[in-house]
Order: sequence, then structure tokens, then C-alpha cells
Amino acid sequence: MNERELYPPIEPYEKGILDVGDGNHVYWEVCGNPRGKPALVVHGGPGSGCGTGVRRYFDPEQYRIVLFDQRGCGRSVPHASDPATDMRSNTTWHLVDDMERLRKHLVIDNWLLHGGSWGSTLILAYAEQHPERVSEIVISSVTTTRRSEIDWLYRGVGRFFPEQWERFIAGAGLSPDGDLVGAYARLMEHPDAAVRDKATADWCAWEDTVLAGETKGALSVYGDRPPASRLGFVRICSRYFSHGAWLEEGVLLREAGRLAGIPGVLVHGRLDMGGPPDTAWALHRAWPGVELIVVEDAGHLGTVTTRGHVLRALNHFAEGRDT
Repeated sequence: MNERELYPPIEPYEKGILDVGDGNHVYWEVCGNPRGKPALVVHGGPGSGCGTGVRRYFDPEQYRIVLFDQRGCGRSVPHASDPATDMRSNTTWHLVDDMERLRKHLVIDNWLLHGGSWGSTLILAYAEQHPERVSEIVISSVTTTRRSEIDWLYRGVGRFFPEQWERFIAGAGLSPDGDLVGAYARLMEHPDAAVRDKATADWCAWEDTVLAGETKGALSVYGDRPPASRLGFVRICSRYFSHGAWLEEGVLLREAGRLAGIPGVLVHGRLDMGGPPDTAWALHRAWPGVELIVVEDAGHLGTVTTRGHVLRALNHFAEGRDT
């Protein structure tokens, strides 16, 4: 098999809805080999939901592939697009607990974790809390959701897109030095649906702007999502980032020593405008033994080269398992 070629499409052989408490029910599914090496896919966003394409990164003969929709998004309920959904029990630490509850529900001793972007933050938070439950980690587009990273994505990178950033500021109704993310989080709780819809459109337009160099403007990664998906994504994303993901600044880097002994591969694009590679480098220095691969021609979404490195890592970690 070509090292950059995805595996054929597969469907889940098992799926369900897990009651995780606080009135939340999380969707999960399992694909591949029921006796294979357990692996958990941790999606990005926060609030994007899990897709079907990532199933194809895993050898279905070797892996037992678990996917889930984090609280409030995808097929989990209640959905964040519903203004009546109480978001107080939707935090990083609730999601960490959900992952651990899902592991126990599926009777898995330990599992490989794979994800990127926000998913990498959640992977690190989980792994540092439960290192004994993690066999390996494969991350693309590394983030730790420090406030400095959030400030770069929604303010610093604006110097490359001044016209679009002015529109983003205007949408928040603030001066340029105001709390943009906090303002959007408040707008997403506004009782008027028209206000929430406009804030959603403005937020997604900015996210798509940051990715424009990678998509050549031909793809609106966020703006083209279905309306409910967009609303839920922006409500969750702005809430998480306005609270710094409920993480002490830099804690995931400071505590990365807890990952010692867990084999890991980090793949990051040199040209990632939304998450520059200095975060990946800092994690590489803080996590003993982790491998860092910087892809020279890739951004946040990655390239075929990025995909090849991720596939190679996942195939390597599957080798030698008796299925």
C-alpha cells in the first residue's frame, strides 16, 4: 500500500449514545477490527464533531477505531445550536471525564490517541491526567490553547489580513484592543436569533480567512457547514476560548513530563498561520522522547505529505500486534 494512500471507506460495526451526566449524551462509534489495537479519534474545533474521513487513516485489520462527538456537537445531545442548551457543564475537564467514561464503557485498558488542532489540546489534557491509559499519541497541527495562542489566532494574525480583521472587530462591536473572543461568546448567548446568526457568520468568515492561503479561497471550511453545525461550533468555540479552555496558562507544556514513556509523533506545518510551529517545538522540548516532524509546505489543514507522516506513524504503532 502507498504510504500516503488512505485505507478504503468503512462503516461502524457498533455505535451508541453514552449518558455522561449533566443531561448530556455523547455519540460514539467503533470501526475496524473488534480485536484490534484500540485507538480514539479526538476531533477538533472545539465543537466540530467527528467526520468519516479520519476512519481511513487506520488499518481496519489492525485497529479498533473509536470516534465520538464531544459534548454539544455532532450527534451528541443536547446540541449547542439550541439556545436552550445549558453550556455550564461543557468544559475541557468535562470532556476529559467523558473520554475516560467512554473508555470504561467500551472495556478498553488503554488506547492510542489521535487528533489535531483543538483535538491535540484535549488529547494532552487527557493524557496528562491519565498517562497510564494512553499507549501512544499521534498529533497533527499541535495546539495547547494557551491564551497567547488564542490571542494570535484572533488578533495577532490579523496583521496579515487587515481588511478582514477590521470586519471581524466590527462584528464584535468593539475597539481593536477589546476582548474580541469574549464579545463573540456573549453575542452567541443573545436572545435574538438574528444576532446569533450574524455573529456566527462573522466568526466563520474570519476562520476561513486565516485558512485562505491553504484553500486558495475555493473552500469555506467553516462557512459552508450546515446552519446548526455552524451555530454550535461558534457557540462552543467562542465559549472555550473566552475561558482559556479552563486551563492554567502553559500548564499542558509544564506538565508534559507526565507523558514520558508514551511514544508520540507530532506533525506540524511550517506555514500554519492559525497555529505557528513554535507551540509544536515547545511541546517537543517538554515531552521526553516525542518525535517532531515539521512539514515545510503545509499549513493548518495539512497536505498529502502531512497525511503520509500521520499514516506512517499509525501504521508503525500497529505493527506487531497479534489480531
